[in-house]
Amino acid sequence: MSPFLISTGVVGLAEIGDKTQLLALILAARFKKPVPIILGILVATLVNHGFAGALGEWLSTAISPAIMKWAIVASFLGMAIWILIPDKVDDEDTTTKRKLGVFATTVLTFFIAEMGDKTQIATVMLAARYQDLFGVVAGTTLGMMLANVPAVLVGHKFAGRLPTKAVHAVAAIIFAILGIVTLMQ
Repeated sequence: MSPFLISTGVVGLAEIGDKTQLLALILAARFKKPVPIILGILVATLVNHGFAGALGEWLSTAISPAIMKWAIVASFLGMAIWILIPDKVDDEDTTTKRKLGVFATTVLTFFIAEMGDKTQIATVMLAARYQDLFGVVAGTTLGMMLANVPAVLVGHKFAGRLPTKAVHAVAAIIFAILGIVTLMQ
């Protein structure tokens, strides 16, 4: 399967119920302007995941292949466990400054919230595993948008109806499978 499709699916599933999806809901409820919020999420994700993907590719060349393989396996298996832990939005992630405007506020808060987040770390791992910066970043960005755009458009009504635990279980299984497949290669 291509790095683009795997990255899209894994991050799309991992993002459901994630703190950045909760942040998207909060921004949508606060500003009620979906277009600048969606564009802000896109820009923040492209920049954040671009850096994460570049780091992953660099790590794949800077570390010996044997060590890298074990690091990737451990990362995928660790992510399978971590994704089962529900996220909450930190108060500092939701603090916005109206003078920045909706777009800039979204870019800034989303970029900061994504730092060290599951999906950013997944982007690092996927880029290290597949060494396809464009495919991975495009896929993880699409996965983020697939999870967050409906949250922005439909708002808080949408979030309560998702079977978040089941979605996280599926994502955890996918991460575990990716770890096992990497180990077998």
